[in-house]
Amino acid sequence: MSRAMRRHPAVAKPPKRGGGLPRTLPRTAPAKAKRGGILSWRPRWITDIISELRKVLWPSRQDTIHLTIVVLIVSVAIGAALGGIDEGFAWLVQHALLR
Repeated sequence: MSRAMRRHPAVAKPPKRGGGLPRTLPRTAPAKAKRGGILSWRPRWITDIISELRKVLWPSRQDTIHLTIVVLIVSVAIGAALGGIDEGFAWLVQHALLR
């Protein structure tokens, strides 16, 4: 059973006469898939995580290197800017307020 079906179970159509609210269909127990192997004991959520990670489009090595360089440059620039602002306020407090 997919996640979408677990989140939004099928809804029965209301009867034509008398209206009324739609009722959800009775849920049947999901069929257990036979999984063999050494790791058949793992919980369902771990299996879901693994299946989702297989769907991910991972960046290439070159993209990863370029984005890492961008992150480092931006981090150094913001760190220098914040350090400059801190030094400016320290100078201002030292020379203007503590005289």
